[in-house]
Amino acid sequence: MYNPQYTEIRDLVSKFTDTEVAPLAAKIDHDGVIPQDLINKLYENGFMGSYIPEEFGGAGMDYTSYAIIVEEISRGCASTGVLISAHTSLCMWPILSFGTTEQKQKFLPGLASGGVIGCFCLSEPNAGSDPGTLATFAEDKGDYYELSGTKNFITNGKDAGIAIVLAKTTKTNDHKGITAFIVDTKTEGFQVQKLEDKLGIKGSTTAQIWLNKVKVPKANILGEVGKGFKVALSTLDGGRIGIAAQALGIAEAAFRYAKKYSKERVQFGKPISELQAIQFKLADMSTEIAASRLLIMHASYLKDNGLPYSKEAAQAKLFASEACMRITTQAIQVLGGNGYTKEYPCERHFRDAKITEIYEGTSEIQRIVIAANELKGV
Repeated sequence: MYNPQYTEIRDLVSKFTDTEVAPLAAKIDHDGVIPQDLINKLYENGFMGSYIPEEFGGAGMDYTSYAIIVEEISRGCASTGVLISAHTSLCMWPILSFGTTEQKQKFLPGLASGGVIGCFCLSEPNAGSDPGTLATFAEDKGDYYELSGTKNFITNGKDAGIAIVLAKTTKTNDHKGITAFIVDTKTEGFQVQKLEDKLGIKGSTTAQIWLNKVKVPKANILGEVGKGFKVALSTLDGGRIGIAAQALGIAEAAFRYAKKYSKERVQFGKPISELQAIQFKLADMSTEIAASRLLIMHASYLKDNGLPYSKEAAQAKLFASEACMRITTQAIQVLGGNGYTKEYPCERHFRDAKITEIYEGTSEIQRIVIAANELKGV
């Protein structure tokens, strides 16, 4: 898996992160905004359209390269990492995988290299882990559908130009009848109602969206009518690899800082890195980071080669996100009182880590997915 191609990509993105992203991370966290200049540079370097084919304006890489990009960018700034992840895997991937040729030609170039940001609108006030209870309804009006409802916790929601929206086209109490739509957010009735004030990833906008009779042409149906649940599940499978990579990047950042600090901090007449209690913490962090990376690379490899990867993506997200929480917690412990202050970055890494156990499927949902795959056919 670690062939020269991936080493070159990692080196390239790592240098970009160290010079362009990491120096801005504290300000992004404080201000709650990712600078437009940085977003422009993400597009210029192909990071916003990594695995999109060149014919559709992308960089023509593969999913493993995308995971490396998200990991390295997240190491510098988790908010910027999830901007890329949600945009690439939740908005562009379903268009690439389920869209018609006309839809790909119309929407992907702008998203991949034209500065148009994408989002994915699935969750609702009463439909989070259970998408079968969606209340957003799409009424057939002949040449178009009219969408009405509320979407919650939409990453990139404030800034998106294109949204993948899941809505019921038949009124049922389960996942049947869900349809996916490609929606231009400038359409009348598409309204950002509020922005969430969050614990972490504060530079990433998380919005509540109101859909008030939003007219969507039938040409913008993604996949088949009534088959949107398949689109959603497939999209989330791939998205989980991206969130696992984000968690890994956060963990790596916390670990590197804790290791550096331990060599500089002197107590009892010697650097605390010489204390076995600290060494054991660093050893555990290092091991969990290595295991997370292997799980992510394995899931990405399967996806790139057209093999089943739902279980492996869930395993990668489950382990990497929970490891990230443990690692950022221990990083603060290594820094002691300093770790609890905003003068040092570990408290930001700790706050950014928690969401990786929640969005794109909670840890509990990942365990359900893994168990269901293991018990299949038993």
